[in-house]
Amino acid sequence: MSGHDGAHGHDGSAGRAVARPITPKDAFTVEIAADASAPAPEPSPTTAMPPEHDPAIVRIVFVLFSGMTQLDFTGPAEVLTRVPGATVQYAAASLEPLATDCGFSVVPTHCFAAVPAADVLVVPGGDGAFDAMLDPAVIDFIRTQAERATWVTSVCTGAFVLGAAGLLAGKRATTHWASLPMLDAFGAHPVGERVVDDGSVVTAAGVSAGIDMALWLAAELAGQPAAEGIQLQLEYDPQPPFAARSAASADTRVLAAARADAERRRGERVSRAAAAVIG
Repeated sequence: MSGHDGAHGHDGSAGRAVARPITPKDAFTVEIAADASAPAPEPSPTTAMPPEHDPAIVRIVFVLFSGMTQLDFTGPAEVLTRVPGATVQYAAASLEPLATDCGFSVVPTHCFAAVPAADVLVVPGGDGAFDAMLDPAVIDFIRTQAERATWVTSVCTGAFVLGAAGLLAGKRATTHWASLPMLDAFGAHPVGERVVDDGSVVTAAGVSAGIDMALWLAAELAGQPAAEGIQLQLEYDPQPPFAARSAASADTRVLAAARADAERRRGERVSRAAAAVIG
């Protein structure tokens, strides 16, 4: 988890761009009497109004594309489908099956055009993310949803899709360690942490970090007791047999070689996508 600067807490009162935060179910509500003598200000016609979220319903949308890493979305999905009041949709350009990097395909539940405004948007990664970030249909959908979502999140290299949508400029963000340095092409500040929360944008590091991010998000949406209950249901208690868990524990020569390989395979696509955003 990132070292948070206190921009917003469970009440979500600051740091969110245009969306009304969802109220956690264990939050306290304080009613303050309005001054009847003071007329309510008229909304400016040029000011974007926040969506009217039903606090009992949390609309969660996963963006799917060919070549995604399946655990990037199935891991968070196992968590977020258990959030009280959650409705989860899996959106893509069409309803055709999409191949994952594990050799099996998944079928979206909704086309982009049929998805209403999401409270939470989740973008998985995988090598397919580097093609998705060059797909106008994917980028347009993410930009449209991000205008009204309370949370815009990514797992692993899904951060590059957010970058291509122009959502990471000036933001602290993370991604898979092998591709982390390339995030600065989108004006992001790469951070080598497991989960990074910067305002309404939350990014998770490689693959399994999506589960950690989803549990953190579950606490934001429904309160920590509910999130802890979900963790217990899933018996999420990682105890890997090896110490090769992250870039922090890897041999520096192996790390450098892997990052050079990622740059070789993905750098050209990143440059193209960044040029379209940054200019």
